[in-house]
Amino acid sequence: MKIRLDKTDSTIVKSNETYDVIDNTSLNKLIVSKTVLHPGKETGGHNHSGQEEVYVFTKGYGKMIVGVETYIVKQGSIILIPDGDFHKVWNTGDETYDGDLEFICVFDGGRNH
Repeated sequence: MKIRLDKTDSTIVKSNETYDVIDNTSLNKLIVSKTVLHPGKETGGHNHSGQEEVYVFTKGYGKMIVGVETYIVKQGSIILIPDGDFHKVWNTGDETYDGDLEFICVFDGGRNH
């Protein structure tokens, strides 16, 4: 599966030692965001009211918590995040063998996290 967010229709939202986050800029009511989570790192975790999300994992493997459930994720995993549920992602791989965990996040409205 190839998801392309090239520099002509995207912007880097965050880039640090933990991850890179790239959002589309060509849609008005829908955010399509690519996250590259580096080996051994984790997202901060958050929840938000009034917004559902879909995560599609395109590379690597790790784990994700949504509400009270924990999921093992890998390329091809699709996780639905209900409105208001806490969610967090870990790249459980190591730098030498496994590399980055990449996923696409889709949600409506604007970025509020």
